[in-house]
Amino acid sequence: MRKVITFGETMMRLTTCQYRRFSQSTAYESAFAGGESNVASALAKWAVPVAHVTRLPGTDLGDAVVDSFKSLGVDTRFIQRGGGRLGLFFVEKGVSIRAGKVIYDRADSAFATLSPADFDWPTILEGGSWFHITGITPAVSEQAARACLDAVQTAHRMGITVSMDVAYRSKLWQWGKRPADVIPELIKHCTVIVCSPHDTADLFGVYPHPNEEPFRSVCQQLMGQFPALSTIITTERGQLSASHNTLLGKCWQGEKLLVTETIDIPNLVDRIGGGDAFMAGFIYGSLTAKDTLTALRFGVAASALKHTIDGDLPLASIEEIETIMNGNTSGRLTR
Repeated sequence: MRKVITFGETMMRLTTCQYRRFSQSTAYESAFAGGESNVASALAKWAVPVAHVTRLPGTDLGDAVVDSFKSLGVDTRFIQRGGGRLGLFFVEKGVSIRAGKVIYDRADSAFATLSPADFDWPTILEGGSWFHITGITPAVSEQAARACLDAVQTAHRMGITVSMDVAYRSKLWQWGKRPADVIPELIKHCTVIVCSPHDTADLFGVYPHPNEEPFRSVCQQLMGQFPALSTIITTERGQLSASHNTLLGKCWQGEKLLVTETIDIPNLVDRIGGGDAFMAGFIYGSLTAKDTLTALRFGVAASALKHTIDGDLPLASIEEIETIMNGNTSGRLTR
């Protein structure tokens, strides 16, 4: 199996203990996470050759991140070192009727201050079959956005499948250009994107046509704008209560709308990283399954299972995910 390459910032996640609020907390649980590196970590767990590309400070914390990737089986050869600090994000988990909160502290991080010229993309991408980024990465800084564009242009030119989870986060965009000026330039070189009708209006000026299925409608318009696109996927979450969600997946490839069965998630533990689990699952399924619907179902099952796992990473085996795919969501003890 040829390798997958991901590119994006990896940060330290600091989570309050025992559902405490930020104002109450005197201790935090730490872990390393980031949209693209979450995808890489999941794929490595499923025995897919994968390399993560990022920039980390040349400190003990940077060493700890690299060691964490190595322990998971992620190729770290192309990680750049330098800059002043590791980006952080703080998590206050929601409970009952209280929503969770996330606070980012990533200004002037080692990744935000990278130099695009330091990344030799033809060498990094050599032998790769799939390259993945998210829309969070170009939001970090102008330099990061430039590096993203260099990467997707090179990957597209080399015939590599390029995917992007649009993951529009309006509050993260703090530098000069608008997201609507940056994201479309990246998608010109993408084969696969994750995007919902909710994001298409702000980023592309695309709205669902009245009396049409919304996802199908925006996908048809997006493929008209971006000829390189062959696949658009998304998840739809239903919220029955604060801790009881449902999840299904949709895919458009130009002819037929594919829709998975709905998975019920009655006891949600942590939804952060659910989108990354979906993307990792879809990539894995696309590399191993016989058809797109199976890949989509694997992604949805991986995401649903991630919602039951504390932390960002979908620490679930292929067998556990396939059990969910097969409709066994009883959670019965395995002996």
